[in-house]
Amino acid sequence: MNYRHIILLAFTLILIFSGCNAKTEKKTEKDTTVAKVVVPIPEKKVEVLDTLAYRNKLVSLANGDTTGIWPNHLRSYPLVGAILPFKRIVAYYGNLYSKKMGVLGEYPPKEMWKRLKVEVDKWEKIDPKTPVQPAIHYIAAVAQGIPMKDGKYCKRMPDAQLDSIIAIAKMGNAIVFLDVQVALSNVRTEVPMLEKYLKMPQVHLGIDPEFSMKGGNVPGKKIGTMDESDINWCSEYLTKLVKENHLSPKILIVHRFTQGMVKNYRKIALHPEVQVVMNMDGWGEPTLKYSTYKLYIYKEPVQFTGFKLFYKNDLKKAPHRMLTPTDLMRLKPQPIYIQYQ
Repeated sequence: MNYRHIILLAFTLILIFSGCNAKTEKKTEKDTTVAKVVVPIPEKKVEVLDTLAYRNKLVSLANGDTTGIWPNHLRSYPLVGAILPFKRIVAYYGNLYSKKMGVLGEYPPKEMWKRLKVEVDKWEKIDPKTPVQPAIHYIAAVAQGIPMKDGKYCKRMPDAQLDSIIAIAKMGNAIVFLDVQVALSNVRTEVPMLEKYLKMPQVHLGIDPEFSMKGGNVPGKKIGTMDESDINWCSEYLTKLVKENHLSPKILIVHRFTQGMVKNYRKIALHPEVQVVMNMDGWGEPTLKYSTYKLYIYKEPVQFTGFKLFYKNDLKKAPHRMLTPTDLMRLKPQPIYIQYQ
């Protein structure tokens, strides 16, 4: 083999090895591509309302009523996360500035919580199938006997007081109701002033027709009134907040103890985002309270019902006693919201 043959052989070997390396690299690249693993993204679980449980609970609350009035609105379902009727709300009512307006102003927070827990325990004992949700029901706009600077006879509580109520509620894992007594003002003016609080998931709304003085009377001199337009405006306002802020349903408490306090109840609209409670707000002897509940809550159904108990006013007339959970559980329908003042 001469020199020329050696060079030719070397060149051939170089070409062969180069080709082998190229195939190896190509194969390696191909294998790497095949080895890539695609990790599937788990689908988000969508919660749905247990409509059967909802319907069964409404039937249970009707307490054997056979008139056809209750259970009411079986075809109207709330959004997921609704408190009612799955839990019974037991609330303490009042204002931190006044001992005369309810128990919230009578006791320091720790003592107040001890007393509220006593009431919660009573309800859990009498109806163990219904968990109790404690609540603070605070009067955030208070009707006055004298005009304020704007002439509306409505004193709005400062944010510092509302912040205190939010903090006190957290002590007992409670929800909050902010109540408005509009006096010579109106819900369209007063409710939006509470918006930053109503956007909070644990804060709900109460409105009191007793102090809605559409005729221009001084609050406390005459019982006021609201109609379906006031209540529907509040429901639509809360519905909008729920949708925009992705909240669970809000609760709207409407106080009532006379025929004229709430007009056109049949026209009160219901929304999946809002749960409406008509709260029997009158005080007096048991016979009077039973009668008021039957006439203005039972016979004029809206959605859910509530019952208010007064530690002092209910004792003013014979037989000088406050109704008990056992008494209220006999009602048709059974109230799902209980308020103590």
